[in-house]
Amino acid sequence: MQLDWRTIAGPVLAAATTLAAFVIDRNLFAVPNPAPLLVCIVAFAGSLSGLASASVSAAIAIPGAALFFFDHRAAPGYSSGDLVRLAMLAMTAGGTAAVTGLLRQWMLDAFAQDRRHYATAARLSSALDQVDIGIVLLDADTRAVFINRAFRHYFALPDEKADSRPPFIALMYHGRDTGAYEMPADELNTFIARRMEMMRSGDSTPINIKLKDGQVLRFSCTALPDGGRMLAYTPVTDLVRCTDDPADAEYYRSLRGGDLRLSRSLRAAE
Repeated sequence: MQLDWRTIAGPVLAAATTLAAFVIDRNLFAVPNPAPLLVCIVAFAGSLSGLASASVSAAIAIPGAALFFFDHRAAPGYSSGDLVRLAMLAMTAGGTAAVTGLLRQWMLDAFAQDRRHYATAARLSSALDQVDIGIVLLDADTRAVFINRAFRHYFALPDEKADSRPPFIALMYHGRDTGAYEMPADELNTFIARRMEMMRSGDSTPINIKLKDGQVLRFSCTALPDGGRMLAYTPVTDLVRCTDDPADAEYYRSLRGGDLRLSRSLRAAE
């Protein structure tokens, strides 16, 4: 047991309370048995420092309360009823020390485990932000609990909206409203409905999504054990655009609007 102010606070307080009760009772005025207060001190010691400090406090509190009790008896000696009272006091103080000490240890272990999980989640989030695959994690209610940087870039999703836990349908509508998809407007609603159905059913069949800026993403959905979904948007522009008709190069340039970010894709199409 490491000695510090937390460890010794309970035993010192229990000893000081017992001594103060004796002094005040003999020299100033009569005081009641401090046993209930001592049990509270044992609980305080257990919550502050753990089982060891609570046990030492209980070891001080039980004899102190017993001596105070016998000092106030009208007749010398003790009866079986007195022994029952002392036994109940010992069980109460010991049980309080055990419960509070073990509960504190359980809480400390739980906090440590939460910190480890948080650190792991932070490292994983940081790692997923470095890849060029768009990643979206949905909970069982289809709300986005994580959206990595790649997805935000592909669909021009503002950080405020991404961090607000938007539902998946809101992400789809955002792509529609910003003109992210390379398809006629009258096909967008059918496309969104199909994507929603695939996501809800956990259909893992990959589909290619062509963006208006010339990029192509391969979408796949993975059902998670908790009922959520992991959505992946893998860039496959070079693989898909290499089969395009070279005559379409000017079309992709017009969609790109002079942006040079997709030069590799255009060279593949040309």
